[in-house]
Amino acid sequence: QVHVVESGGGDVQAGGSLRLSCAASGSTFSIKVFRWYRQAPGKEREFVASVISAGDTNVVDFLKGRFTISRDNAKNTAYLQMNSLLPEDTAVYYCNAIIRDMSYWGQGTQVTVSS
Repeated sequence: QVHVVESGGGDVQAGGSLRLSCAASGSTFSIKVFRWYRQAPGKEREFVASVISAGDTNVVDFLKGRFTISRDNAKNTAYLQMNSLLPEDTAVYYCNAIIRDMSYWGQGTQVTVSS
């Protein structure tokens, strides 16, 4: 059974940084794509960034320059480096892993940015 677990969330002051981790376990197959999404209170879940197995990355335009995604294939883990955080970055951040065209979600990790 595949498990996806996010970690690294927390409370931070505006201007600070956090690094989220997403670890996938329980599969003998490689993770095709890691994606990060976020959901702020009262808003729909939105795409943040993705990284494929070859390492190509994509970050949504309005977060480029502040957020960076990466992965360690040997550890089946993806990372989301978030810099210059703003109060509007406050959300639950979710990781999604695609394995053999099956989609697996983590439980989310809370990020709260105070001004």
